[in-house]
Amino acid sequence: MVFIERRTVLSGMLVQEAMRRRVIRVSRETTLSDCTNRMVKNKVAAVLVTAEDDRPVGVVSKTDLIGAFYADLPVEAAAADIMAAPPLFCFPDDSLESAIDLMHARGVHRLYVSGAETDRVVGTLAYPDVVGLLYRYCRACGKSVSKARRGTEDETNRSRLRVGDVMTTSVRACKTDDTLAEVIDNLTTHRCGAVLIRNPAGHAAGVISKTDLVIAYKHGEKTGTPAQVIMRHPVLSCDANEFLSVALQQMLLKDVQRLFVYKDDPALIVGVLSLSDSARFRSGSCRACISGRLIVGV
Repeated sequence: MVFIERRTVLSGMLVQEAMRRRVIRVSRETTLSDCTNRMVKNKVAAVLVTAEDDRPVGVVSKTDLIGAFYADLPVEAAAADIMAAPPLFCFPDDSLESAIDLMHARGVHRLYVSGAETDRVVGTLAYPDVVGLLYRYCRACGKSVSKARRGTEDETNRSRLRVGDVMTTSVRACKTDDTLAEVIDNLTTHRCGAVLIRNPAGHAAGVISKTDLVIAYKHGEKTGTPAQVIMRHPVLSCDANEFLSVALQQMLLKDVQRLFVYKDDPALIVGVLSLSDSARFRSGSCRACISGRLIVGV
């Protein structure tokens, strides 16, 4: 009998190889305003809520803060009022692939890493951590284009993945005069991290991310505010034909979660490349990592 086992660059890797050991903690009584400050300052998408004995009891994420914004909850409210409980955990010796499966199945972008004592948190694992590990792996790979011998670069380039091979082709967008409430509706309905803002001509005018919304919430903006008031521009983007490794490097160096993707004309967006897309794709940046292994059994 012949079995085909799909293997990826992550096969055999453990959570402890990618996780971050710094965990941002807050108490139940911490205000939503302070939660926002901690997230923005530390560039994280969530904070862990702990009890008086440092036992983890919940999580406040940017999504939770956006929900509070939509519900017109005051920023002086406590973390306990909106936290999601219980936190989702994995262990340092779990496989990275199983951790990604859990994140994808539960619709979350991070897991907390538990020590031998289940009430002790020793780290976090998020999609950017997985992609960072993939990128380091590709840089060290013997098939890396940077290590290609003279005369073989064309062949190496043909094997490299392009942004268009991995990107999500559906683009969630709002108009410049749509309200922040409409932006939140779009973002939460489609479970995305940012929406493209288009001008009246239908061209890309800006972007509103979860971070932009939680900062607007903290600063007292109303949900009836037009999108163009808080949108960021220019739109960070890349061509669909760009090498995936180059796009990932750009995201990691600029500390951004996504790039919008165009084809030929930067004003006409045709897709989105996010760090979560790359992590779920479970490949490095060339086709050498997309392989199967034959196992012969009885």
